[in-house]
Amino acid sequence: MKRSTISLAVFAVLLYAGGIPVFGQRGHGGGPPAGLGGGTGAGAGTGMSHQPSGTFGPSSPANSGHSSQPDTGRKSVNDLLAQNTKLSSQISDLTGRSSTDACSEFKNLGQCVAAAHVSKNLGIPFDTLKGKVTGPGSEKLGQAIHDLNPNVDSKAEAKKGQQQAHNDLKGSNS
Repeated sequence: MKRSTISLAVFAVLLYAGGIPVFGQRGHGGGPPAGLGGGTGAGAGTGMSHQPSGTFGPSSPANSGHSSQPDTGRKSVNDLLAQNTKLSSQISDLTGRSSTDACSEFKNLGQCVAAAHVSKNLGIPFDTLKGKVTGPGSEKLGQAIHDLNPNVDSKAEAKKGQQQAHNDLKGSNS
């Protein structure tokens, strides 16, 4: 008797637990439960996104907005420099080059401005530092500083350059 009661209790728990994923996979529109068949187990596909995979139509560009693909709604580095002549002039002063040439290979304007400050602060040729932090095999700013001047606190110098860039960009409203 005891054995059958335990077996019945275990069966009831398994039956109850087995029903949870079915209810958890119910569509947002109140349609029939998804995945009624040989599913992969409890919690499969839950909580990761509010949109089904393979979406199409107007919502699909929003899904790609978090990818590494360029966002066409953003202004390019050259557009930002053309719009802000004060910052453009400052980059030219720091690097000894035109701002568009200096920033040509950087992913964003902040990286360019930070590298320009680090170059000036440490007396590292800008072209050398730029070559380390852009293009194939690129390094983070701190690692590039360490490679080019191992006698300084590269982490602190990178942070200082990034803070200077942040202040410049905040002051320029770009």
